[in-house]
Amino acid sequence: MRIPTLSYDDARRLRGARWVDLRSPAEHARDRIPGALNAPLLDDQQRALVGTLYKQVSPGAAYDRGLEFAAAGMPELLARILGRDLPRAEWEPRFAELAQSLRAGAAAVGVERVSSLPGAGAGTILLHCWRGGMRSRSVAALLQALGQPVALLDGGYKAYRSWILARLAAWPPGPSPFLVISGATGTGKTLLLRELEAAAPGTVLDLEDLAQHRSSILGGVGKRPVRQASFESRLVARIEQLGPPPWFIEAESRKVGDVILPPALWLALRSGFVIELSARTETRVRILVDDYLERPENLAEIAERLPFLEQRLGAEWNGRLSALLAAGRPGEIAALLLEHYYDPLYRHSGADLLPGMQIAAEDPARVERLLEMRAARAERSLIPASR
Repeated sequence: MRIPTLSYDDARRLRGARWVDLRSPAEHARDRIPGALNAPLLDDQQRALVGTLYKQVSPGAAYDRGLEFAAAGMPELLARILGRDLPRAEWEPRFAELAQSLRAGAAAVGVERVSSLPGAGAGTILLHCWRGGMRSRSVAALLQALGQPVALLDGGYKAYRSWILARLAAWPPGPSPFLVISGATGTGKTLLLRELEAAAPGTVLDLEDLAQHRSSILGGVGKRPVRQASFESRLVARIEQLGPPPWFIEAESRKVGDVILPPALWLALRSGFVIELSARTETRVRILVDDYLERPENLAEIAERLPFLEQRLGAEWNGRLSALLAAGRPGEIAALLLEHYYDPLYRHSGADLLPGMQIAAEDPARVERLLEMRAARAERSLIPASR
């Protein structure tokens, strides 16, 4: 029995295949291949126990316990993978045969490297685990024995992760393709990016949305910040959706929350064409209050973080912002933080970004003006340089 296996580059070209991630829920939560359904062969506790048995007892003991866990959860696993219940009498004899083969030796489940699946359609299931080992091979063998078209991702999630890192190391190529929206806190840079994307889809790379963090001390309020690997997967997925350059992007430091921007992207961002967005103080206060208090539950998160900001501002601020929040005066908090914390920080950190264009948040034609400027720059980039 041999299971067809494809590289990630080949597998991603399949149309209609159903991607299934057999890793544990915790592994899947850390990062995943976009669109992959999690159907764990072992849950987190079971995986930990099997791993302990493998290291401390023997591979045979680990296989036996893993097969016990798999047998108990097989009805739910097959139903999740296939999208329908399968009678026990249909799968159990084949599972018993497979278990016997596995106990005899892992080589009983072989693979065949291919670059395509002729005739593969919507019914093909593409399986992967951490690195294309026994989890995915054993489930693939069972599905194949049941007559289900199936293939494996060569190298599993680990190979996908290598593909992601290689993609980011080489992107973006050439001169900077970015139109960098800079501006002080609260000027509405994220709002502007959303408006630009709505007016011209595929023109915006919103790093804070991908990281689920506003890149500030209060940046995680109301968000669910992602880990580095997940951010990089989301980033590549977004890159695949972008239209032709140039693209709008917000000026960021090297870190967005806890994630670090890839070196090539960071250098391209720092050398892009800078557009400085300004706004009146009352506009900025309104934007900040609307954003951070979008949900009532955000209040508790803000209350938890304000003492840290008070500490950064100095001893005389101890309890001052927290009292304003308790009194229901968030606008005053925003105005004080802009004056005493965020604006001084911006004047220091943003001094090396020299704007090539300035625009006001209150300008009703700001989106149209920026898209016209983008179109003009894109057209100039296509004109061959004179000799």
